[in-house]
Amino acid sequence: MLRIHEIKINAIEAKGLQHEELEALLLRKVQRRLRLPADSIRKIRIAKESLDAREKPEVYRVFSLDVLDSEFAPEELLAEARRARCKAAVTEETAVSFPEKQLQPEGAKRPVVAGFGPCGIFAALTLAKAGLRPIVLERGACMEERVAAVERFWSEGVLDPRTNVQFGEGGAGSFSDGKLTTGTKDPVHRLILQCFADAGADPDILYKQHPHVGTDVLRGVVVNLRKQIGELGGEVRFCTQLTALQLEDGRLTAVETAGPDGKTEIIETDALILALGHSARDSFAMLHASGLWMEQKPFSMGVRIEHRQADIDRAQYGALHEDLGIGAAEYKLSVRTKAGRGVYTFCMCPGGQVVASASEEGRLCTNGMSLRARDGENANSGLLVDVRPEDFGSSDPLAGVEFQRKYEKLAFELGGSAYRAPAQIVGSFLRRNTEGQVHCAVEPTYRPGVTWTDLHKCLPDFVSASLEEALPLLGRKLKGFDAPDAVMTAIEARSSSPVRMKRDAGGLALASPEVSIKGIYPAGEGAGYAGGIMSAAADGYHAAMHILENRAK
Repeated sequence: MLRIHEIKINAIEAKGLQHEELEALLLRKVQRRLRLPADSIRKIRIAKESLDAREKPEVYRVFSLDVLDSEFAPEELLAEARRARCKAAVTEETAVSFPEKQLQPEGAKRPVVAGFGPCGIFAALTLAKAGLRPIVLERGACMEERVAAVERFWSEGVLDPRTNVQFGEGGAGSFSDGKLTTGTKDPVHRLILQCFADAGADPDILYKQHPHVGTDVLRGVVVNLRKQIGELGGEVRFCTQLTALQLEDGRLTAVETAGPDGKTEIIETDALILALGHSARDSFAMLHASGLWMEQKPFSMGVRIEHRQADIDRAQYGALHEDLGIGAAEYKLSVRTKAGRGVYTFCMCPGGQVVASASEEGRLCTNGMSLRARDGENANSGLLVDVRPEDFGSSDPLAGVEFQRKYEKLAFELGGSAYRAPAQIVGSFLRRNTEGQVHCAVEPTYRPGVTWTDLHKCLPDFVSASLEEALPLLGRKLKGFDAPDAVMTAIEARSSSPVRMKRDAGGLALASPEVSIKGIYPAGEGAGYAGGIMSAAADGYHAAMHILENRAK
């Protein structure tokens, strides 16, 4: 198969085209570019799409295209491409698939997956495809009940510690932007993207440079994936939390759970995937007490920062995204302070909103969320500073958890102890002075509201100092980023897990450098091995494959 690169279309030229119309336009452009007769290439597929805004306001959509059907062989097309000075290559796709269904021996124990975020979903789906009929334990509620609980929290400030933005069907990603970008390169990513598309996500996630599902669409996708798991013999038990492990001679024999009624149940199993997510703090403590080897892990802390989406569009494109017929503009920025701290933007949500995402009573944290359309007035992103184990003030493996809790409690109290977020405009923050606070041109969309105050009071000193130094530097990279009326909302402290559960090459948990705990597989964000939907989903897939490999031995 021939893949042709760098086929450009002016964004306005393609404005409003449906997918089939876009492919037809690209096919004609390819034939003209290669100087081939009309209809000599009969079918193409978009393999990749990105944007080129270097000549703004002229913005170009840039495509890589796979030739699927042509009267010419791939080698002949490659020769034509080279003559036309068109970048191209003959490629072969690396296909990764789910395992085939296996006949299970009589009396085989069902594997257990703890957590039903991206890691748990793809761990369970992989096991179910193999015929192992996994049991999934999800401490939060199913999607419909979860959405109702979260909406109540946002509107009334009533937090359900079991079901919230962090816990419940789909994990924290169900109330985010549904970003599917990742810095890791794993052949299984294509399989995961295809599963999302088959379950209801827009097929453009298969080729967009920065694919996203949108939180409104993602919720339905997650439910459809759960139904697939059920049809394959798997089972998802909602409002059911993993509470203890039963071990004999370093081997897992059973897990204890607490169900919706609080009653304890024991499930005999020889395989447990820990897909807990980065906020399962009580589970971290239980596992540490059970003998799992954990270590402190760096994470990040800071604020969510909001700007007008129109201002971001103009800075990035030189025009409004609606006028160009493309998606709302994004950004990804980073600098390093004189003290060596990394400051960077994280989880940028174009046309989105800042949302309350607490999971513990008396503590407050925030996150960003976008719908599929990304048509909100404001853009937001995390603005984070790296936090290192030496900042924790303790050698305890769970010291990072307590560090997060300390500042989330300060944020809760600073906001008025009613789950109202403390907020401040950039100009005031840089002056370290809350007197004479002016009305913000960028109205924060945080629900149920904010308390205007001094954010320095709920941030570590080194985080405050790093943000003060970094904001003007980031403003030089993206015009208006440090605008005085941009809104900062605290606190953002859940970008990643503060612990890492040590595991061996076979995916098994470790009790010490030399001793594995047979049957326990830490995976995903909570275990410290992922940082987003795609990497967590991939780690869940690989954890399931480790179970299959170990059972085959």
